[in-house]
Amino acid sequence: MNSARAQTTGRARLPPEVRRAQILDAAEALLQVHGGLPLPLDELGRAAGISKALIYAYFPDQHALANAVLSRRMEAMMAAGLAQAAAEPDLTAAALACADLYFRDVAAAGPVVHIVLRDPFMAGRVDAETERQRDRISRRLARAARRDLRLSAKEAVAALSLMTTIPEEAGRMAKAGDLSLERGRELTARLIGSSLRALSPEDG
Repeated sequence: MNSARAQTTGRARLPPEVRRAQILDAAEALLQVHGGLPLPLDELGRAAGISKALIYAYFPDQHALANAVLSRRMEAMMAAGLAQAAAEPDLTAAALACADLYFRDVAAAGPVVHIVLRDPFMAGRVDAETERQRDRISRRLARAARRDLRLSAKEAVAALSLMTTIPEEAGRMAKAGDLSLERGRELTARLIGSSLRALSPEDG
């Protein structure tokens, strides 16, 4: 009876963690459609198969929703070894490993990290722990770039920011089906490697 009633209403009782993941999946997809925040909650509810009121039961406001999306993506990359990759003593090894992890995340979920972090809607509202994770990764790579490429602090940050667009754009293309995962990873590695070689100071 209960099963039949759930099928009739189209709203089964799901465990909270499953329902939360369902909302986040829908939010990630809509972020790529709209390209920014805040998201239209009516549309998000339809995509997740729930009411707008139920969204508020899990996320009290859109900042909380965006932070949950961002945190999930960062946690996935950290679990895949992002911190260890950034800690590689060799700059090229660290940059290639980090770029590959970011490419794979964008190819799987889209550029949601970029969208959330860069959106003016989130200015001053990004979760502090997520910001600390990002800053730790950035600082490690920037220090290595200053050391190995002999760049100033601002130049190192700028160079790394520009190189981040390589795995991001390749990941977008792979997610859209315009590039295979294998080819996307290969191109990302080659372009990151050539960028680092072009920036390397000449000996002597």
